[in-house]
Amino acid sequence: MAQDCADVMSTLGHDKFYVCAHDRGARVTHKLCVDHPQRVMKAILLDIAPTLIMYETTDFAFAKAYYHWFFLIQTAPYPEKLIGADPEAFIGYGSGGRPRDALSFFGKECYESYLDGLKNPATVHAMCEDYRASASIDMEDHRKDDKSGRKIQCPLMVLWSKRGVIEKCFRPIEEWEKVSSSTVVGESLDCGHFIPEESPAEVLEKIVEFLND
Repeated sequence: MAQDCADVMSTLGHDKFYVCAHDRGARVTHKLCVDHPQRVMKAILLDIAPTLIMYETTDFAFAKAYYHWFFLIQTAPYPEKLIGADPEAFIGYGSGGRPRDALSFFGKECYESYLDGLKNPATVHAMCEDYRASASIDMEDHRKDDKSGRKIQCPLMVLWSKRGVIEKCFRPIEEWEKVSSSTVVGESLDCGHFIPEESPAEVLEKIVEFLND
């Protein structure tokens, strides 16, 4: 996926660029920064710690909140069939055990688009495959990068939810400093996991400040 992103930017005529990404996209951005250090000028990652660290330091609190990480990586088609049996129940409970009303800040059209995706078996399978990759090839690549000293070389800003798992279970700045050779800055925001939707004005302000610095 990181290579796909680099190829798209080349097709669009951008040799160098900034990146801001949330959750799964931020994990792709981590690899993009490592593999294409000459192209990514600055990166902003929202509500994640490095994937390898999250898996390798799993404790009860993390496993309970992020149960879906361990459910979706099970052998196909087990999770696909369970999700397909009741997509709306899954989207309501899906990530971190959030009740459906916790998604109320999503517009109706947006929510229905997510639900339609979960009603498509091909989409659900692709989603599971993404998580399976994170627990297999992505971890292998991360270990290889660590062993060879390949790190993020651009300035990095990390923003995370003050109410979520990253705040409770990890030390985001310290963890990102371990995989970065440049500066790492950031802070927690008083919102939930869906940072761009819950605090759009504050996120935009932080992004503009970081990119203009």
